Formats: sequence, C-alpha cells, structure tokens
Amino acid sequence: MQAIVSEGALLTDPADCWPYGYDNSRRQGLPQAVALVTEHRQVRDLVQLCNDESLPLIARGRGTGTTGATVPLGGGLVVSFERMARILEIDPANRMCRAEPGVTNQALQDALAPHGFFWPPDPTSAATCTLGGNLAYNAAGPRAVKYGTPRENTLGLRAVTGAGEEIRTGVATTKGVVGYDLTRLIIGSEGTLALITEATLKLTPLPEAKRTLRADFRDIHAAARAVSAIMAQPTTPCALELMDGACLSLVRSYEDPGVDASVGALLMIEVDGPGHAIEETAQTVARAASVEGLLEIHSADSETEIARLWRVRKALSPALRNAAPKKINEDVVVPVSRIPELIARLERLSQARRVQIVSFGHGGNGNLHVNLLVDPDDPGQMRAAHDCLDALFDMVLELGGTLSGEHGVGLEKRDFVDREIDPPTLRLMHDIKRQFDPRNILNPGKTLPQA
Repeated sequence: MQAIVSEGALLTDPADCWPYGYDNSRRQGLPQAVALVTEHRQVRDLVQLCNDESLPLIARGRGTGTTGATVPLGGGLVVSFERMARILEIDPANRMCRAEPGVTNQALQDALAPHGFFWPPDPTSAATCTLGGNLAYNAAGPRAVKYGTPRENTLGLRAVTGAGEEIRTGVATTKGVVGYDLTRLIIGSEGTLALITEATLKLTPLPEAKRTLRADFRDIHAAARAVSAIMAQPTTPCALELMDGACLSLVRSYEDPGVDASVGALLMIEVDGPGHAIEETAQTVARAASVEGLLEIHSADSETEIARLWRVRKALSPALRNAAPKKINEDVVVPVSRIPELIARLERLSQARRVQIVSFGHGGNGNLHVNLLVDPDDPGQMRAAHDCLDALFDMVLELGGTLSGEHGVGLEKRDFVDREIDPPTLRLMHDIKRQFDPRNILNPGKTLPQA
C-alpha cells in the first residue's frame, strides 16, 4: 500500500486511524489502515490490491453521512478522498463541469458562480460534505423539489469496480441512450459497487431573481394541505421547507424566532426565475398556499429580510441539539398528497409510545426528517424509540413511500430494506453487486440485507 500512495499518505497507527472510523451516526469502527489518495491511479491500484487480498475497502469523504455507511465495522482499508479535490474543467458553453470526488459541495458552487451556473444538489452540510458523498448517497437538499437530485444532474462517471477495473459511464452530452444507465446505478450505491474518481456534472444557469416567503399556519395539517396545493399547480418553488409545531416550540425554548405563539406550523418557500416575472411567480405560489388555516404570508425583498425569515429554520438545528444531543433522525418520503396523513399518524404514534417526535424537511417532495428526541443511554427510551421506528417504516410503506430520501441506507436501515423491496428484486441487486464486486470487498455488509 505504501508503494501505491504518496509518502505520509498511509496511516496505520490506531490513534491516526480512529478519526476515519466514524460518521454522523453513533457507530464507529477501527480501520486497519487509511489511504489518503490524490489520483485515479492510486485508487485503481489500491482496489486491485484489496481484491487480490480479499481485504475490505471503504470509501470516505468527510464523514457527514448519518447511516454508518462509511464506518469500517470489519476493519480493512479506508480510502479517504479528502485530498482528491480538484475541479478539472468548467465548460459553460456545454453547461457541464468535471470534478474529483473530494471537492466540497460549497467549493464547487463557489467555483461555478462566477461563470453564472450552479450544481442543483445542495445538502444542508454543503460546507463540509463532498461531491463523492453526494453521489454515493444521492443526497440532494431543498432545491431537489425543482431541480432534482444528483442522479438527474450527473452526466457521467469515471470509476473503479470492486474487481479493480476502470470504467467510464454515461456521456458528456445531455442526451444519450447507448448501453445501460450505469451512471444512475452507481449513484446512490454507497460505495458498494464502484469507487467514483471523477464526475461529469450537468450545470444549471443561476436564476436572475429569487423571492423568499414564509407562510404561517394554525397547525401542521393546514401546512401539509398547503404543500399539496402548491405542488398541484404549474409554478414549482425552488425550496419548500416544512416545520411542525414541535419544531417551533423547541426553537422558542432556545431563542426568539420572531414567530407569533399562535403559529402551529410554517412553510419556508423560495421561488426563482426571470426578474420581470418574479413578483407574479411569488404571488401565484402565495395564492396556492392560501388554504384554510393560513394565518399570514410574509415576503422578503432585501437580504436582511430574507435572513429574518430564515432565522427560525436556522435556529432549529442548534435547538434540537440542545434538547436531545443524541436524537434519532430518520428521513422518509411519502407522496406529497399523503403528507397530511403521515403527520396525523405520527402524532398518534408519539402519544401512544410517549416519545417526542419532531418533523421537518423538504415538503415539496414529501421528504420529511422525523426526529425522535430520546436519550440513547436510557434503555427504556430506546425500546420505545425502536418501536416507533418499526411503526414509522410500516406506515411510510403503507402510504406508498420509501424508507430514505437522501440520507441513504448504510447500516441503520439495512435490515428494513426487505420490507420495501421484494425478494426477486433483491436477488437481482445481489447479482449486480457480485458482478461489480466479485469478492465483496467494497463496503461489505452495507445497503443490502444479507442474501
């Protein structure tokens, strides 16, 4: 391994390896070694070596994932892409760029902005999460409601399979149907099929104008109805974020959010588009949000007013950490029209199990972050929490939803996957895994339940 990577780029001391053994879940494992790669050739040669030796290999960005997908529970080699962070090409004429997996989402956006473009995926952790991690999890963020996820915004990949073979997938054009779509297959596979060493991304022009709205509602049910009404008309917002009453109560206990106590839920709404039409666009969405139970709609024109409206949303994360530092955070998705029913069932579940449940997230595509405010050090609370999770996943599937929208599966949801995916389909997925990774060295034990 030392012969493959640069001097000083192979860590073997346990004290140096421990920081690469955890992510944003509560799981941690000790890798036997960590390789800090800087180029494609090193990744290829490391995979070939690990394949020859049947040594587990786990790809890692910055460890912002929440499902344990990068935790090396069985030891092995962690390949860290933090030093493989170059933007290789920006091509405005063809609306594309090429970048390595270690570049952070924010660094990519900052490099694209002077050219008048952006890459739509925008996770909350953009300042620290990497392009490779965004692709591995298909992690999106608020803008996905209008612009889609990494799968819709990636043209092609350069990668190394578990057998150590170099492959290129996709095209450098916005249209192309030759061969199977391996690009979309690898995106979201959490490093179990291949290691991405380069991505060709589809860019979107920055909008001329943007308008921010905050709609205050009497309760979460009114807010959920407004989400359905907004998404049923032609004007699609570029962000549609939902916060329930429990969120607002937590924020009020942490700091003054500037929201009246009568507000039981709210929507943060952003629209973008041509400057000459932005006012009409905002008014169209505001009319759609005017359902029974709406209290008031606030509009922001200046940066100061925008910051004021977003203050309540930005205060939520620290308020949650303050209330329950070790909370359980699940991200589930249901059809937008079923959000009101999911909210109602979550309220009943919270009362029945005596577990405080706080929900917020990307209302425009039905992707809710369901937070269970429990203490993992309390066995009684954890038993109740696991009962809640079991019931939550069942109700999401009953409503026609899916168990994860952007956080991925990793270890946390692996054993629930067979509730969503039928046995023949799972067998096919295991067959695909064996074709890409015949010795099962790439992130073994993650994403798919045991065959």
